[in-house]
Amino acid sequence: MAEPGPELLLDSSIRLWVVLPIVLITLLVGVSRHYLSLVLQAERRPELQQLGDSQVLIRSRILREHGKYIPRQSFVMRKHFFNDAESGFFKKTKRKVVPKNPMTDPSMVTEMVKGNLTNVLPMILIGGWINWAFSGFVTTKVPFPLTLRFKPMLQRGIELVSLDPSWVSSASWYFLNVFGLRSMYSLILGQEHAADHTRVLQDQMTGAAMSLPPDTNKAFKAEWEALEVVDHHWALETVEEELMVNDLNLEAFDSRELSPSLF
Repeated sequence: MAEPGPELLLDSSIRLWVVLPIVLITLLVGVSRHYLSLVLQAERRPELQQLGDSQVLIRSRILREHGKYIPRQSFVMRKHFFNDAESGFFKKTKRKVVPKNPMTDPSMVTEMVKGNLTNVLPMILIGGWINWAFSGFVTTKVPFPLTLRFKPMLQRGIELVSLDPSWVSSASWYFLNVFGLRSMYSLILGQEHAADHTRVLQDQMTGAAMSLPPDTNKAFKAEWEALEVVDHHWALETVEEELMVNDLNLEAFDSRELSPSLF
């Protein structure tokens, strides 16, 4: 732990003219980014073949994971539809794969420009302006001691070796607000909002049901191999006997007279 530096007494005007304005600016920029993303967002319509292939892969995965809850005949019929050597979907279906180059696809380039315009550029501009307008201010202090390694993160723009690492500068306060106002964005804009940087990155990394691997044929082959080794073990084979035993136990418990010693 770092040795505690000299105790500081902050002016109450810093709360009104530095801390609250930074919070308000960050909140308004996030709300503006959300509505700007809605304006610039292009409606992506998936192709019918792509949507159908993705649904087939989802159905096969559900059969592998939850096939034990259906009778064996039903499982075999579904597996035959997917994996039959002659008429199986994964065997007879071949898709023409055309590799896409992100640098030559106008739609992908446009989406990259829109993402930089609505996410990266406002963060750089507002962060630079706040660092210039509120440079040198100490805004708040975290309620627990920190080591010296936290000084570059929490005291950006202030070069004081003797200052306690628990103090937070104005520039660092802005970046803490950028990633710390998620609950406020959800309260104001709802759950499906585009104001959070981390949420935007998660939406880009996780695909929806319409997403497919680059090579559909390889995805079909991998799913065929995974489904081929799955054997059916019906998990509900003895469920009637178990329910009957439970009913008998409940009836015996209800009909049992309470002992007088319990009173």
